[in-house]
Amino acid sequence: MANKAELLELVQKNLGADASKRAAGDALEAVLDAISKAVKKDGVVQLIGFGTFKVAKRAARTGRNPKTGEALKIKASKSVRFVASTALKKTL
Repeated sequence: MANKAELLELVQKNLGADASKRAAGDALEAVLDAISKAVKKDGVVQLIGFGTFKVAKRAARTGRNPKTGEALKIKASKSVRFVASTALKKTL
């Protein structure tokens, strides 16, 4: 599993020897921020050859408290789902 710091190092290496860690961090933050804003605005961000980020809606439902078994209502919610492209899947 790669974390943000490891991803930052990979971005810096890909940018070349002249790139600072700060520049790589700024580039990574800019991309993540742009994806977040676009998903919020449009509901879907498709990156050809990588994958698609999209808003998924979950309906309200009834759940159970695991300790007591008591039924409880769970509110409707939204989350972001990622679907990998075929090209990305082939690299695995």
